[in-house]
Amino acid sequence: MCCVFTADAQTSFWNSPDAYLGQTPPNDTPKIFAKRLLAQKDTFALDRVAWSDDGKEFYYPTNNTWFSGVNSKLRYFKFDGGKWTGPFVLNAHYYAPTFSVDDNTMYLLGGKGDGKHAFVWASQRTPGGWTDPTVYLEKDYGLYDFMPTISGMCYVGSNAHQGDRKDYTTYDICQLKMTPADTTITSLAGPINTPRFHCDFYVARDESYIIVSTNETKTYECKLYISFHKPDDSWSTPVSLGPLINNGVAHRWGQYVSPDGKYLFYSTGHSPADCNIYWVRFDTLLEKLKRSM
Repeated sequence: MCCVFTADAQTSFWNSPDAYLGQTPPNDTPKIFAKRLLAQKDTFALDRVAWSDDGKEFYYPTNNTWFSGVNSKLRYFKFDGGKWTGPFVLNAHYYAPTFSVDDNTMYLLGGKGDGKHAFVWASQRTPGGWTDPTVYLEKDYGLYDFMPTISGMCYVGSNAHQGDRKDYTTYDICQLKMTPADTTITSLAGPINTPRFHCDFYVARDESYIIVSTNETKTYECKLYISFHKPDDSWSTPVSLGPLINNGVAHRWGQYVSPDGKYLFYSTGHSPADCNIYWVRFDTLLEKLKRSM
């Protein structure tokens, strides 16, 4: 089924009523994002989403479970000819879409692995759409939530050769320095990384902050905290995004900030039965947290 809803062209799309699929933006209290548009008959939306820089493309994963990619699909909406159209299926078995800094490459996780290596996949933008995903990065250590930045430094959740790649309790948030001749991976260490799994994250393109899933329980519930990049290249001790976002025990992951910097998107729920993508006003919260540091 394809939904079509019309709108007039705007000079500044991000500030127009058409932005964000035409949804009414939230304030400080998170709310479910476009549930009736994103949810399909037998699936729900989850994990990290991605907006194109102009705000006219929206990509999001769907699935019917948290722990298997068999039925996962990456779907999208597109604003074209004065209207939003979608959802369309871009491809199956991929998730965590992330745009390159120039908006012309989409990095993905998932795909068909070989059981021995971890992969980051890449699709290239063309006039007719996106190319089929091909292997961009292949390693014998973990690669999770891959994200590039303006400086050329990439960030990734990884065990970085420390233990079994399938043991996510050994994963850290790491910097991945990529050159044509070498790939060097380095853990950010403390205070961002802790002994438990915490490598769901979002890093700002200018590397000014990282939003991490942390304070994890034994059953993997967690909270969203933020750490700021300091002038000496270290990171501040993460602080909570506050009680409106961390409102009780729940799973929280897939954090992502829209390209205009205004809204934080993230997935949350107690189980697949109540899992949804939420959004909340973020730019004002970010400034408040900066002032409190």
